[in-house]
Amino acid sequence: MGVLYLGSCDFGKVPSNRKEFLKPYHKDGLTRRVVSFRDDDRTTWRSFREGQSDEVANLQQFLFKAGFMPRGVIDGIFDYVTQAAVRLFQEYVRTVDENGDASMVPDGIVGNITRQHITRWKNHNKIAEWNPQVAENPTSEYKNWINLLKKSKAHYKANPGPIMQAVNSIENTHSTIKAANWSFNTDDVHLIGIRRKHDESQRVKRQNDDLFVLLVSGMVFKFWGSTDPSKNMVSSHRIDPFLVEGQHKYRFGWHKISVERKIYRALKPYDPRGVVILRDLDRDHALTPNDLRGEGKASLELNNSINIHWSGIGRSNWSAGCQVIVGKSYLNHKNNLVDCSAFASSGYSQLNRVAKKTKGAYNVLADLVVCYSKPGADYVLYTLGREESLNLDANFGANYAINAMQKLNPSAV
Repeated sequence: MGVLYLGSCDFGKVPSNRKEFLKPYHKDGLTRRVVSFRDDDRTTWRSFREGQSDEVANLQQFLFKAGFMPRGVIDGIFDYVTQAAVRLFQEYVRTVDENGDASMVPDGIVGNITRQHITRWKNHNKIAEWNPQVAENPTSEYKNWINLLKKSKAHYKANPGPIMQAVNSIENTHSTIKAANWSFNTDDVHLIGIRRKHDESQRVKRQNDDLFVLLVSGMVFKFWGSTDPSKNMVSSHRIDPFLVEGQHKYRFGWHKISVERKIYRALKPYDPRGVVILRDLDRDHALTPNDLRGEGKASLELNNSINIHWSGIGRSNWSAGCQVIVGKSYLNHKNNLVDCSAFASSGYSQLNRVAKKTKGAYNVLADLVVCYSKPGADYVLYTLGREESLNLDANFGANYAINAMQKLNPSAV
C-alpha cells in the first residue's frame, strides 16, 4: 500500500473534468492558475494521481464511521475534506486518544504510522468524542456561549453605542450583519472574537492578546491571536483599519493569492464587497468613538481584504486589519491546553517538504470548520465583541478572557 495524500485517487476515480471538480474549492481565481490541489503546508500543488485500488474510499469510510468526516463524500478522491479529516484524526490520536502517539504530526499524509492507528481503531470499533452526535447533546459550555451570544444581541439592539449606530444607519452592509439580524442557530459554525485592549493606544505593535472561541458541532475550542491591526503591519501611508464589532459572514477562500509561495486557505468575507471597517481617523492606533466623523457614516467603509487567517506561532502580530490566529497552541473541547509548538511553523519559510512543519492550531480550527459544518453550508458566522461583553452572563464575567489567555499565552495578559 502506498502513501495517501491530497490528490490521491482510487482506480478509475480521477475526475474527467478536474477544473469543474475543483471549482467549489478554488474560488478567488485559483482555478485560473493550475488544475491541482493546493497543499498549503508544503506550499506546493498536488495533481490528481490514480492508484490501482480502492484505498482512498476505504480511508474515507473509516473517517466517516470514526466521526471525523460526517459531511464528506465517499468518492475515492483524496480532496480537501479528506485531508482535513485525516489531520483531525492524527490530532486526536496525538492529543486525546488514550493509546495514541504524542509524537504524531498532523500533516494529512497517510503513511505507515497513521495506518497502524487506523487499524487499531477499526479493530476496537473506536468512535471519536468529536463525532456528530455531540451536536445533538451539546456540552454545557457550548450552551452557555450560545446563551451569551443571544444576550449580546438583545443588549446591542437596545444599547448599540455610537459605532454600531453608525453601522445600522448604512443601507447595505453586505458581509457585516446588523444586530437585529444576528443569528445564533446551533446548526451553524460560530467563531467568536473577544477583543481586548482595543482602546489602548499601541504606538509600535500590538500583541497577540485576543481570544477566539470556536463553537462547532456542540463543542467549544479556544484559540488566540489578534483582532486589531498592529502598527508595524500597516503601510505607512494607510490609516489603521479596525473591523467593526458585531456579526460577519465569512467563507473559505485563499489568502496571499498573489504570492505563489504563500497561498493558503483562509476565511474571507462572504460577499465580495466585504465587511464594514472603521479607520483610525485620529491616528492614535486605537479603536474609539473618536474615530467617527460627523454622523459616523463617512468614517466607515467596506473592505474585502479583512480575512481571518494564520499568524505564525505568535511571536508577532501579523494583522494589518485582518483577524489573525496563532498556530502555537489551543484549548480543546475539554478545555485542556494543547501544545503544537513541536511542529508549528513560525513563518512561511518553514512550510516546505524539508522542514515538514504545519500551521499547527490554525489547521485544527480550519479543519474542524471544514469537517463539521452542516451539509451544504459554505459559511462561518464570526461574531466580534469586546471583553466587557462577557459580563452579560454570570457563567463568564470580566476575568474569563484573561484566565483563558493565561493558559494559552501568559505573556499577553
